Amino acid sequence: MEETIPFKNLHSREYQGHKKKVHSVAWNSNGTKLASGSVDQTARVWTIEPHGHSKVKDLELKGHTDSVDQLCWDPKHSDLVATASGDKSVRLWDARSGKCTQQAELSGENINITYRPDGTHIAVGNRDDELTILDVRKFNKSLYKRKFSYEVNEIAWNMSGDLFFLTTGLGTVEVLSYPLEKMQNDLKPVDTLTAHTAGCYCIAIDPKGRYFAVGSADSLVSLWDMSDMLCLRTFTKLDSPVRTISFNHSGEYIASASEDLFIDIANVQTGRTLHQIPCRAAMNSVEWNPKYNLLAYAGDDKSAKYYGDEGTFCVSSNINSFKLAVENELTRNYLYLCAGVFRIFGFDSS
Repeated sequence: MEETIPFKNLHSREYQGHKKKVHSVAWNSNGTKLASGSVDQTARVWTIEPHGHSKVKDLELKGHTDSVDQLCWDPKHSDLVATASGDKSVRLWDARSGKCTQQAELSGENINITYRPDGTHIAVGNRDDELTILDVRKFNKSLYKRKFSYEVNEIAWNMSGDLFFLTTGLGTVEVLSYPLEKMQNDLKPVDTLTAHTAGCYCIAIDPKGRYFAVGSADSLVSLWDMSDMLCLRTFTKLDSPVRTISFNHSGEYIASASEDLFIDIANVQTGRTLHQIPCRAAMNSVEWNPKYNLLAYAGDDKSAKYYGDEGTFCVSSNINSFKLAVENELTRNYLYLCAGVFRIFGFDSS
């Protein structure tokens, strides 16, 4: 039976700390912290109270020299987060101290990163369509590396960690066997799924392990059965290439977003749209909390300049709350609205 959630009674809250737009958001394993990665070359870790009543605390992670394009949390440790950057490095951070604990220098500008579910390995994809797999215990040496002759986009493991998925610019999803013990010379192909009529950009794994979903440049999201690798249905509400998708913690809902000015939330079983969250810009990242029905999202919000006083302001209502950050530029005071923000949907109005 479909879980009843009063979507129309819920609202979003806005959080600002980055100086430029946010590319990626990700929750830790117990849903208490959210990490955000930005074009401003930093990541931030936010301590979020699920019911939204306590003051939000955030910690800046500094060290990258280019955009932080994607990040992910250690699935077995709620205070360890990994970041992938255009500076060609991958860093592991302790979210309690804000210190970088390990760093690996790779060969290209990194844009995709994901943990294996047991927390032992990290897979990284770069702009040159190269896949690198790192062992967190021997981080400075690549466990596996492969350069593809075609476009490779988002990557993911299944929940048991024995299958590895690559979305490609050919409209396919490559399914590879992942050795459980010793890495072999190559990942063995299991299947090539002809998923879409245009490039596949993103992939999400159902937390219950039943399905995976693929977002494509053809504006469709396809839902696949994990056991027999058959397409079950498609979600068709978006009109633009799908940039980002995410299942909620129970696997009942899927959120998808693109350059369209809304996020679509649909029922996984029926394909029916249940709610749409209005947006002011194209979305880069959506991710459901692993414990609660809270959806974090971030996009290409543009900076708007307004003349104002020096200081920091917070404007609140029962609809949303957001901070306006003020910066002194060449002795002139400007108010910057919506530069480097992300939002969380799912709070009630109490």
